[in-house]
Amino acid sequence: MGNNVPIHAPLFRAEQGVTLLGGGAVAHADLALALALAPDLVAADGGAAHGVTAGHVPLAVYGDMDSLRPEIRAAIPPERIHALAEQDSTDFDKALRHIHAPMVIALGFTGDRIDHELAVYHGLAARPDMRCIVLGAHDLVVHAPPRLMLDLPAQTRLSLFPLTDVTGQSTGLVWPIDGVAFHPARRIGTSNMTKVGVVELCFDGPGMLLIVSRDHLAAVAQAMRAASVWSRTTGATWV
Repeated sequence: MGNNVPIHAPLFRAEQGVTLLGGGAVAHADLALALALAPDLVAADGGAAHGVTAGHVPLAVYGDMDSLRPEIRAAIPPERIHALAEQDSTDFDKALRHIHAPMVIALGFTGDRIDHELAVYHGLAARPDMRCIVLGAHDLVVHAPPRLMLDLPAQTRLSLFPLTDVTGQSTGLVWPIDGVAFHPARRIGTSNMTKVGVVELCFDGPGMLLIVSRDHLAAVAQAMRAASVWSRTTGATWV
């Protein structure tokens, strides 16, 4: 890879949260919902079109720019466009690694090509310190931080899917996870359920995806922000 190929760009810093747009389907109502919780808009490559057509010009665009249409590019101030020509990472990862914010809500990254969606979950695992919520048509997915406290109604479906060997502890689940050795080929934790209002989850290392209904976006966003503050103030990573 030549020295003239950019692999880094200026970081985008946000105090509250970032809504990150991908090139998949994004409903205007979902964009409004996300912006209410994470008000700064960033796009991954062609995902910028969703913002521009809805009247929200992204504050930054990251990617290799192979799907950013000329008319969309013309609507965005050039200093906000950060082309990263390397092909060793996805546009999702290019954007995520340049965001510095307590929480990210990612739209337009699910429901289309399965290989692209799996690459997004790989991106979550590759950036375990990011507090990112991937919002889909029915569910949302996060990479579980070291400690997460969720205020959810009793009998809420809560699924855990490991991407590697990982163990943890829980309170408030119908089926506790203490002592369970999770592994993607041996033991997963889908279709668990909350028993009480507040669920606490702790994990010994990165690699666990947590999946709940998108109806609980606000509660998960609040929990991910709190997890970000807790990690930053305690310096803790994994139990």
